Amino acid sequence: MPVFHPPKIAASEITPRALYLDRRTLLGAAVGGLGLAAASKVFAAPLAGKETDYKVTEKITSKEDATSYNNFYEFGTGKDDPVRNSGDFKPTPWRVEVGGLVNKPQVIGIDDIMKDFVMEERIYRMRCVEAWSMVIPWIGFPLSALLDRVEPLGSAKYVAFETVVRPDEMPGQKGFFQPLPWPYVDGLRLDEARNPLAILATGLYGETLPNQNGAPLRLVVPWKYGFKGIKSIVKITLTENEPPCTWNKSAANEYGFYANVNPAVDHPRWSQATERRIGEGGGLFGGARMNTLPFNGYGEQVAGLYSGMDLTVNF
Repeated sequence: MPVFHPPKIAASEITPRALYLDRRTLLGAAVGGLGLAAASKVFAAPLAGKETDYKVTEKITSKEDATSYNNFYEFGTGKDDPVRNSGDFKPTPWRVEVGGLVNKPQVIGIDDIMKDFVMEERIYRMRCVEAWSMVIPWIGFPLSALLDRVEPLGSAKYVAFETVVRPDEMPGQKGFFQPLPWPYVDGLRLDEARNPLAILATGLYGETLPNQNGAPLRLVVPWKYGFKGIKSIVKITLTENEPPCTWNKSAANEYGFYANVNPAVDHPRWSQATERRIGEGGGLFGGARMNTLPFNGYGEQVAGLYSGMDLTVNF
């Protein structure tokens, strides 16, 4: 299988740190001063990025659809709840704790992440377990770059992720009835996390990542179903044992640890063999169904990770 190397980007193409910090300050003030109706529009600062070979030829989903039709239960279970209910969420200042089985555990601020790691644009197919899909241009950097910085020990086999818990800012996290246990957690095998397709995203459509899409830092693994893309990450831990994952813990018969897009494995309540592209065909829910691709079309890059595994059992 060919090795999939990310391209190098010149330092001159990265947003200067001072300019980025000025934008973040402005955006933070805007979020605090605007109402819910305007909250999704304040993240308009362009981010540096370069389109790379990580792209597909399909039509890109409109920014409006991609930022208004979301799964983010911390803000509510409806698809439009995140954009309506995330206006009070404050993505700055922000720190991410990276530790566990590593030589150099660190607590890294989002400003340092934006300064230290090369941001690039990658256009990815994204597939949700509910049989809808999008094509999104993400801004981010390889997860492997962050892992290299903390130097995993030889005993590390998995990477665990944890999201923030802020019930005062995330209305889906408070109240008597909770649809999920908090914090939201998920994980990858270490070789999956090191695959060049796996990125930590800080933006989309050339702009800062909106609250409803997982600001300020989220995971993007395009060969897996969307629930693996944990949002608003505050903790990354290298472990020897398979980490717990929220949806797998809540309904193991429906949501497997691996969650690789597989048209041959149906969800217990619907088929995964076909999908609809959001926003196409004259309506939000898409036009005619299209065939779902194994590994979401990224088999050449990731199928080797699962050589010898029964993917109908390890779903």
